[in-house]
Amino acid sequence: MTKRSLIVATIVLALLMVTVGIAYAITNGEPDGDDHPYVGLLVFDYAPGEPGWRCSGALIADNVVLTAGHCTDGAVEARVWFDEGPISAIWDDPPGEYPFGGATSYEGIPYTMPGYGTRGGGLPGFDYHDVGIVVLTEPVTCGDLGRCAALPTEGQVDNLRNKTPIDFVGYGVQEQIMSYPGENPYDRWTGLRQRFYAPSELISGNFKHSDEFMKLSLNASQGDGGTCFGDSGGPDLLGGTDTVLAVNSYVTNANCKGVGYSNRVDTPEILEWIEGFLP
Repeated sequence: MTKRSLIVATIVLALLMVTVGIAYAITNGEPDGDDHPYVGLLVFDYAPGEPGWRCSGALIADNVVLTAGHCTDGAVEARVWFDEGPISAIWDDPPGEYPFGGATSYEGIPYTMPGYGTRGGGLPGFDYHDVGIVVLTEPVTCGDLGRCAALPTEGQVDNLRNKTPIDFVGYGVQEQIMSYPGENPYDRWTGLRQRFYAPSELISGNFKHSDEFMKLSLNASQGDGGTCFGDSGGPDLLGGTDTVLAVNSYVTNANCKGVGYSNRVDTPEILEWIEGFLP
């Protein structure tokens, strides 16, 4: 199974990562508590019973989880936890159920947006139509969690001003540890399997693929949070709301700083595809 780029913000070194120390943020954020109960931790299997990578996602309707296409691509099955966490793993003490699932997870079938990755190589063509859905085969309703995330109106992102507040929520790595010369920079991230929140803001304006992607600030020095490995597929919410404008797609460096790109879900084609899964 191939993943199209190391900069895709999920390719989980995070799945088998040992938890050490205190996690600081999503990045530069805080534990979410029960503020976004519809955001879950997803694990995808590349073969039955063989966990491969983790992502984040949001329940948008009964039994329907919205995530990224590079998370669902190549997966044969998935499971999701909606616990705020930390979610215990089988290697923790005491042991938990992650990444295989159990009493607190829900199983599902992944689907990938048609046309995913068909714009060719380079950035961001490899992640074109980076949207996925997991349909849960075990019942989970919006009422069970308190509420669901909401889809945007068509073209909503086009009407947003520069620096519009955006809320990040996800289960990705949160803390960089010290590295040594020659170390793979992707190997220095760690953090709890816990739902975190961080504020950010939209960098608006036209760029080559602004019809497909949102560009978001990941600049901690300006008070913004960021997304990192394992946050892929997590919702980019219009600040202070439950409206999902986009799903986290990729970052442009191993430090998870600067800017990040998220696939818009407010385009007519993508909204139509998503709505085909809704009950």
